[in-house]
Amino acid sequence: MFSKILIANRGEIALRVIRACKELGVKTVAVYSSQDETAAHTIFADESVCIGPPTASQSYLNTTQVLAAAEITDADAVHPGYGFLSENADFAEMCKAVGLTFIGPPAEVIEKMGDKAKAKHYMRLAGVPVVPGSDGVISSIEELHKVAEETGYPVAVKECALVANRRLWKLPL
Repeated sequence: MFSKILIANRGEIALRVIRACKELGVKTVAVYSSQDETAAHTIFADESVCIGPPTASQSYLNTTQVLAAAEITDADAVHPGYGFLSENADFAEMCKAVGLTFIGPPAEVIEKMGDKAKAKHYMRLAGVPVVPGSDGVISSIEELHKVAEETGYPVAVKECALVANRRLWKLPL
């Protein structure tokens, strides 16, 4: 059993983890951006640490700040919730490297299943039926239209980290 868990998330998911920890008698640490200082999860946690400015990339996705918060509060585990760092295999490995338990799947599993295109590929290899659509990442609007015409409408489009990073850095698709 853990003595203290850092919750690397916010909002309802953080509150759920805090509630479960309280039922188990485990201390909690909430991290928050400067904008979320008075959010419910920071109030109900046993401790809370500001990890950066309001932008998620500078706070909730900032692995260095999250790990520093775990270190200064003597947390022995990190619960990523969902979204944010929960699908980041590198973060799971970083936790392991500094002696923290990552409460979630092993990094190898996150690597395969955290990326939707990779997950679909591995499911096909395992013979699991998958939703019709592209065979991987779509790199142009023309390719998107082609896949949509072949698959049929309506379509759902999921932005992957590669595209998000290109947009963030203003790189062309």
